[in-house]
Amino acid sequence: MDIRGGDIRVCGIGDEAADSAAQQVAAHKQLGLDGIELRSVGGRRVHELSDPEVDRLVDLLDGLRVPVVDTPLGDWSTSIGTDAAADAHVLGRSARVARRLGCRYLRIMSYPNDGRSEHDWRAAVVTRVRLLAGIAEGLGVTLLHENCAGWAGRSARRALDLLAEVDSPALRLLFDTGNGVAHGYPGLPFLREVLPHVEHVHVKDGRRQAGAAVFCAPGSGTAQVAECVGLLLDSGYRGWFSLEPHVGVAPHLGVADDPVRRARAYADCVHSFRSLVAGVPAAAG
Repeated sequence: MDIRGGDIRVCGIGDEAADSAAQQVAAHKQLGLDGIELRSVGGRRVHELSDPEVDRLVDLLDGLRVPVVDTPLGDWSTSIGTDAAADAHVLGRSARVARRLGCRYLRIMSYPNDGRSEHDWRAAVVTRVRLLAGIAEGLGVTLLHENCAGWAGRSARRALDLLAEVDSPALRLLFDTGNGVAHGYPGLPFLREVLPHVEHVHVKDGRRQAGAAVFCAPGSGTAQVAECVGLLLDSGYRGWFSLEPHVGVAPHLGVADDPVRRARAYADCVHSFRSLVAGVPAAAG
């Protein structure tokens, strides 16, 4: 898509559209997308795929780029009590699969608490992410911390503190436009603080309803998606904008719509985002 005389790269998380690899790839190609972010295939995380299954996935992609592989490291399914050796194994396998897919970025989060004091939680998260970043350096991949589950996902200051404490070229940030709706903070001020460190963007929108987050098509909620996109583009961001609308599926809640409605809702969100971007004025940030 041409925007302000340049290109904006739009992809999406495959399992937001469908379960199987073939369906995910077909959906993204039909939508005219050049990339697909991978989180799960057939209900299994990417690092759980066997080498032959990864080879078949590469054949299916047929030129479709994979900018990021989403790992479960530090996400809602874990806690800071998760075994470090098990995490190292997941990282190693994820990196191996990512390299086969031509990808160098791995999405992580920063570990929900398991009952520790705030001080001990922070210390344990820093120690764990420092360990993972050191391994990532040796494997030639970069970890992208998302503003979602875990200690450093609660504020921009914590995200910056994590970067400073770990102090590794293998740790950068992934910004999700709509996670603030779910986690109780405005996304645009968060983005302003962390902007120089953002290397990938997830796109979702939503609003609070009866004390909970309800997600919707980009541009129809309160997440200020257009303002976030404008700020990113005006700052020189040229990475991917990856659709994760959570409209037809929400893995952390175990929710998935009927396959046909799920695919249609995902396509509608892609079209909504394209329309939104086309209307973003220069110097919006």
